[in-house]
Amino acid sequence: MKTILSLHPAVTLLLLLTFVPGTVAAEKHIGVGAKPEAGAEVLFDGSRAMLDEKWTYWEGPGFKSSLPIKWRIVEDPVDGGTCVMTDDRAADGGRYGAADIVTKQAYRDFRLHIEFLIPKPRGNSGVYLQNRYEIQVLDGDKTKHGMGAVINETESPYHAYNGVGKWNAYDIVFRAARFKDGKRVEKALVTMYFNGIKVHTNVPINQVWGGPNSGLDGGNDGGKGITDTPGGLKLQAEGHDVRYRNIWIKELDLPQPNTDF
Repeated sequence: MKTILSLHPAVTLLLLLTFVPGTVAAEKHIGVGAKPEAGAEVLFDGSRAMLDEKWTYWEGPGFKSSLPIKWRIVEDPVDGGTCVMTDDRAADGGRYGAADIVTKQAYRDFRLHIEFLIPKPRGNSGVYLQNRYEIQVLDGDKTKHGMGAVINETESPYHAYNGVGKWNAYDIVFRAARFKDGKRVEKALVTMYFNGIKVHTNVPINQVWGGPNSGLDGGNDGGKGITDTPGGLKLQAEGHDVRYRNIWIKELDLPQPNTDF
């Protein structure tokens, strides 16, 4: 510290700021409360108007609900304001695919920020990239099927989870699978920060898990028949109370197989 203080005051200030906790997270727009990057589209701002404008139900083979979206806008239990609750009786009993919501717009490569809160133990939902690949939201599960896992493909980075009753953030860069002459030649890739901690780096995603009710291509060749079709961001209803807020996305063009950020 004596060495730093002996420098010119402007240099000293710059060095000190470099080591301020959260500075890097703020620069990268990651973590709970992160503001959208320049050029990003806000997908959910807590309002009913935006929910209806930018989202709809995914009408897959297990769909049991009906428009308008039955998910409710409720008070943010931590910070005030509003958030959306995965509250649709059609999904009671864990019937995934019965009342999941998906963005009306489809995406290829992108940078995503999304925040979630689980009010009670064992709360279950999921964030689906391209309506295919699930990033798990499941309290209490530390397995490859558990919290923060690229489902069934990575271990759960449970150490980064803030716990029940607190907001959590996924920050993701995703690169879609690449195809040549109709055949997949490069698998989808994902890098993810969980509450500001990098937990996945350039993870290749092999397939869609969970069958046809889980998302696009889930019924193709046991989930391995990935197609060259962009998909929306999907949020899962499984009859549990999970809340979402502050969702934004920025479309990217990633010619190289690298999602690190």
